[in-house]
Amino acid sequence: MIKKYSNEDITIVWQPDKCIHSTKCWKGETGLLSVFNPKIKPWINPEGASTDRIIEQINTCPSGALSYHKKDAV
Repeated sequence: MIKKYSNEDITIVWQPDKCIHSTKCWKGETGLLSVFNPKIKPWINPEGASTDRIIEQINTCPSGALSYHKKDAV
């Protein structure tokens, strides 16, 4: 089941069936734990960082399980 999480600028799309749990989204020095935190439900907080930073992190997802669309692009 596809899940979506939105703030005023962006909708983050997570496809759990595609996720390989690489942990790149949240773990380590380059992770974005303020947005992607598996210890909290819901685990994606679209208010946790700037839109540009969230997009940068989503672009590191190796499986394509995370994607996004900007609301002004709809």
